[in-house]
Amino acid sequence: MINWFLYIIRCKNKSLYTGITTDIKRRFKEHQEGKGSKYLRGKSPLELVFKKKIGKKGRALRLESAIKKLPKEKKEMILKRKIRINKTNIK
Repeated sequence: MINWFLYIIRCKNKSLYTGITTDIKRRFKEHQEGKGSKYLRGKSPLELVFKKKIGKKGRALRLESAIKKLPKEKKEMILKRKIRINKTNIK
């Protein structure tokens, strides 16, 4: 089974970007090189501020979608570990 990871990147302008991947090191490097997400282009320096192993791709996609819908304040709470993320939802 391929393991999927959820990650959050903080941009120079303090905005947060959420994504999923099977290889965090590779994906973060791609983001730093301006490959992949158009949102992150020109927003360097980038900082990987959160990563979590999720497991199956479907779960990772659902969790990524849920986090992207959250207001920035709730995302900051995730980063401070005041909101828990498990493999299927946010608590």
